[in-house]
Amino acid sequence: MATQAAGRINIYHWLTIITLIMSSSICQADNFTIGVVPQFDARTTQQIWRPILKELQQRTGHSFVLRGSQTIPVFEQQLLAGEFDFAYVNPYQLLKTTATNEYIPLVRDVATELRGIVVVRKDSPYMKLEELRDQSIAFPSPNALGASLMIRAMLTREVNITFKPRYVNSHDSVYLNVVLGNTVAGGGVASTLAHQSATVRDQLRILHTTDAVAPHPLTAHPRVPEPIRNAIQQTMLSLGKTKSGQKMLSQIPIKNVAIAQLKDYDPLKKMRLDKFYED
Repeated sequence: MATQAAGRINIYHWLTIITLIMSSSICQADNFTIGVVPQFDARTTQQIWRPILKELQQRTGHSFVLRGSQTIPVFEQQLLAGEFDFAYVNPYQLLKTTATNEYIPLVRDVATELRGIVVVRKDSPYMKLEELRDQSIAFPSPNALGASLMIRAMLTREVNITFKPRYVNSHDSVYLNVVLGNTVAGGGVASTLAHQSATVRDQLRILHTTDAVAPHPLTAHPRVPEPIRNAIQQTMLSLGKTKSGQKMLSQIPIKNVAIAQLKDYDPLKKMRLDKFYED
């Protein structure tokens, strides 16, 4: 009798362990992290993405947690380490992951293209890029695509000038540094300039705009099962068909959401930006 009782206890013990393991696996599979390249301050990023993640949860039944990154370099480290299940990335960051985790593009904006802009104060005497020779220029980070990589490559190769880069961690900080006169110019993109308060935006002037590439995609890590990737993709596309969904997506900003493919970013490879990328 004692042996039978002990056997039953062992069976119950293992059944409990198995149940806990299965429950843990299900919970883990049902919760996904989303990383967003920090173009804006953390509060703005939360305001933009919280209603979108709520819609994704309601429509797919999965839970999503927004994982913040203090700076673009920190975000890149997390991305290349595969720490995010889903990630909203700049196109060059997407190409860098193909050598490690191969994030899969899901959707992107097809109404606008990504262009870098060089801004100066509205009352600045600088009227040509050549006049920025040996001057301090603010950038959000070394590897921000439109706001740094493309601009630094252009200034070096096409304008043929030297300059003093100052990396200030975010697009918001770039614009503020220019307004305050800490640097004579700064690198950004049109969408982040549009998000600035009128107090900041009205004191700035766009000195130059770069060539264009396909904009940021929402991507998925390959460990995310294909049916779930497809569900997220279709949900984002369906959001783009309603006025309320369009309003949410426009804050990212995505004006016209469509399926994204890796080949969309082939032209970026021809820009040879590796020389300006900093690990």
